[in-house]
Amino acid sequence: MAGGTWENTNKPVLPGLYMNFKAAAASAIQGGSRGTVLVPVKANWGPVREFVEIGSETAIGQVYSTDAVDGATAYPALYLALLGGPKKLVAYRLADDTAAQASLTLQNADATPQDVLQLQAKYPGSRGNGFTVTVQPALGEPNAKELRLYEGAKLLGTYKGADGTAASIAEQINKDGGNVWVTAKVVGQGGTPADISGAAFTGGASGNGKLTNADYIAVQEAAEGQDFDVLALDYAADMALLQSFAAWIKRMRREGRGIVAVFGGSAADDTAKDAVKLAASRSLALNHEGIINVGTGVRLAGTDYSSAQTAAYVAGLIAGQRLNQSATYAVTPFEDVTRRWTRSEQEEAVKNGVFLLFFDGRQVKALRGINSLVTPAEGQNNAWKKIRSIRVMDAINADLQRAAEQSYIGKVNNTEEGRLALIGAVKEYLAQLSLSSVIEPNGYDVILDPAYYGDSAVSKPEPDQVFLQWNVKLTDVMEQLFGTFYVQ
Repeated sequence: MAGGTWENTNKPVLPGLYMNFKAAAASAIQGGSRGTVLVPVKANWGPVREFVEIGSETAIGQVYSTDAVDGATAYPALYLALLGGPKKLVAYRLADDTAAQASLTLQNADATPQDVLQLQAKYPGSRGNGFTVTVQPALGEPNAKELRLYEGAKLLGTYKGADGTAASIAEQINKDGGNVWVTAKVVGQGGTPADISGAAFTGGASGNGKLTNADYIAVQEAAEGQDFDVLALDYAADMALLQSFAAWIKRMRREGRGIVAVFGGSAADDTAKDAVKLAASRSLALNHEGIINVGTGVRLAGTDYSSAQTAAYVAGLIAGQRLNQSATYAVTPFEDVTRRWTRSEQEEAVKNGVFLLFFDGRQVKALRGINSLVTPAEGQNNAWKKIRSIRVMDAINADLQRAAEQSYIGKVNNTEEGRLALIGAVKEYLAQLSLSSVIEPNGYDVILDPAYYGDSAVSKPEPDQVFLQWNVKLTDVMEQLFGTFYVQ
């Protein structure tokens, strides 16, 4: 799907809808749109280098696990993202080359035992080392044997071989659609497994310990084929990795993908004496409307989470909000922040592009819905510092691009009649946005760009090109209320 921004001296080659946003011309999609969050994670179980949709807290444990041993981050990162309320949450498990699947080989009961059945965990990870197996005769069936698979004290499955052989047991295990735990394979000539109780799987390794920045950078290429809106990392990455993701986000946005990323710092940075300076320095280094920098950690149910972990929650919050909502003063489920910033520190945070959470004495709220943009680029103004404004611009870009591809590009003749039809469709679209309070009522117009049409045109479009100009006045939420109190 082609699209993105364009320059007069460097027009795109591919067919598509190319849009330029200027300070006086921003557009929006109707309220109620929700987004998808993508989080790369480390885990002790689950598919590796695959995108998996996570729909609930229960699903986190089913797909990955709920523990945080061996450096696993899946549960806290995905749980916090879910708390934010995105429409969709997608996880991507990373693992290094030490990752291995746990296994167990059963033998027969002959005088000289031989291997007859191999059981292997379906996924790499240390979680598989917690699986155990019991093999015993099936009650009331002289030749049958029953294999029971456990994780700790929990029974995962019971598999009965009618003739008691490794082949019949393996068949039952492999054809069970509800078995998401192990696979079975007959070894050698097979035979009948000996009775055994509590035999443990071994050899499982998660592959979390040797991951490098290169492993996370590889996520970028994999994610380009995915449909998502907000990305968060699962840990406090160093600036080199943050800069890599920032460069990727900038490129993707130039190519028409309206995605944003949410980052944060370590727990040590969050609670340091110079926490304000550390958080502000991240924003100054990133300084982009597509990057959000979280500066505070939070406490939930007695557990502290760093600002990097909290970034997953902020990603979910942003993706879950309607376009006519703002993150400013959004109430969160947290009980406190890990460091309470003073008023002057909060003011410094806002000036320096830090997304802050604060405790107001009763609740933890987001202070102001801003991104890391500190110094607007040419053609930008302070509206580009607002998360809501950027989401609106991104949404209209995606929506009109999709509509143009479906109904106009390659289908409508580039005549005056065709161009008027396109203008009318865009106006109708913007009229709907005004009803959702995303843009000002009657505060918009769409015309053929005078720079390319009419007597004052500085350049003439090619026969297959259409240049539009629309002027839109975005709405915003009340964030600062000023009053004067008179006493008589």
